[in-house]
Amino acid sequence: MSEEQIDQQVGDVALEEVPEHFDGEFPIVITGLTTAFGENVVHEGLDLEVRRGEVLGVVGGSGTGKSVLMRAIIGLQPVAAGCIEVFGKDITAAEPDEEIGVRSRWGVLFQGGALFSTLTVGENVEVPLKQFYPELDQELMHEIARYKVVLSGLPEDAASKYPSELSGGMKKRAGLARALALDPELLFLDEPTAGLDPIGAAKFDELTRELAETLGLTVFLITHDLDTLYAICDRVAVLADKKVIAVGTIPELLESDHPWIQEYFNGPRGRAAQASTARSKSIDKRDRAGA
Repeated sequence: MSEEQIDQQVGDVALEEVPEHFDGEFPIVITGLTTAFGENVVHEGLDLEVRRGEVLGVVGGSGTGKSVLMRAIIGLQPVAAGCIEVFGKDITAAEPDEEIGVRSRWGVLFQGGALFSTLTVGENVEVPLKQFYPELDQELMHEIARYKVVLSGLPEDAASKYPSELSGGMKKRAGLARALALDPELLFLDEPTAGLDPIGAAKFDELTRELAETLGLTVFLITHDLDTLYAICDRVAVLADKKVIAVGTIPELLESDHPWIQEYFNGPRGRAAQASTARSKSIDKRDRAGA
């Protein structure tokens, strides 16, 4: 079955259930967010707007609540105060039916992949399909899963393998395939290159950028990887002091006098990442000139 046939059949089944594509400027708007674990306040009065179509990197020191923020946006972390709007809907006050509709429009790659160990890669990819579109034909689900596996950069036969048979990098891609199962508009990535060797991390970055541009995704990307920030992020949001203390391009952030920002981006690793990116751009420019 071709990609066009798959898209057509999925569209026929889901036509009446899928809300219109979001055309606003900010698919995620967070205002005055407070999250806490008992008396331990993680975020307090946090504000953030994520632009449609951008790859937003989210950084911060350990304990600043990067993953907690992501989990709050996708409804896995209770919110003590504030408002989180996704696609123009306040999900902190949404009715169950409304929340399900919004959830079908994002995909999540958790740190480590979070695959079900007793299911094959293909079956893992089918999990969200079965949850949101149980009426889909089983053969069609298999075809969609196969297509998403290939889209994530894995060989087609990886669909029949179990997570225990995959390398760390392949598990990340399998998790990405599952995140893409519902053709999301929003993609959440939690430390996607953690634990990968430099070559594998660079290839995953390239894939992320390519998918974002090809599929028109808005990407919310939590990372510690400076190479990733320089290579594919349009803007970077910095968490500190229980808030987003700055958001902008890396050159804009470098103008900040906040100690953590200066230490992070102007430290030895930051300077090395900046130099590596400059070399890559120089090589690409030279290759284009010679083509």
